[in-house]
Amino acid sequence: MADPYASVGQLFGEHRPGLLRLAVVLLGDQRTAEDVVQEAFVGLMRHWSRLRDPESAHAYVRAAVLNGARGVLRRRAVLGRLGVRHDPPIWSAESAAMFREDRREVMAALRRLAPRRQQVLVLRYYLDLSDGEIADMLGITPATVRSTATRALRALARQLGEGAQ
Repeated sequence: MADPYASVGQLFGEHRPGLLRLAVVLLGDQRTAEDVVQEAFVGLMRHWSRLRDPESAHAYVRAAVLNGARGVLRRRAVLGRLGVRHDPPIWSAESAAMFREDRREVMAALRRLAPRRQQVLVLRYYLDLSDGEIADMLGITPATVRSTATRALRALARQLGEGAQ
């Protein structure tokens, strides 16, 4: 088996930027997204010897980022019910460039969707995953992916004031 440090290091170099963008889209702030991505790679390193197929390492770390983001969102929801607000840090220059003004409204509307709908849209349109890949990642059927995406797009259109088609 290949050297785990070299393998994870190579994966990190190749896939960190895309995984970080995914986490930022889901979480809305750069710092938390960086933590989630870093934890996913630490988890990959910790479990490398148990990985059946090293070729699936990217899928493993992508799923770990998605699960890490879900955990953060759950904790934020609990804190919100307790009256503790989450104020994301001020946008860095990199984040501000990533989210131009013309996209901020869409991103805010996306974050207001239910988590499952948000995840389906991000995985489908941002990471360009197939319905089957999304279904595998989320533990649902491809038909559920399609129906969730349709409902999510309608909800997004309503939020943006464009009306559902």
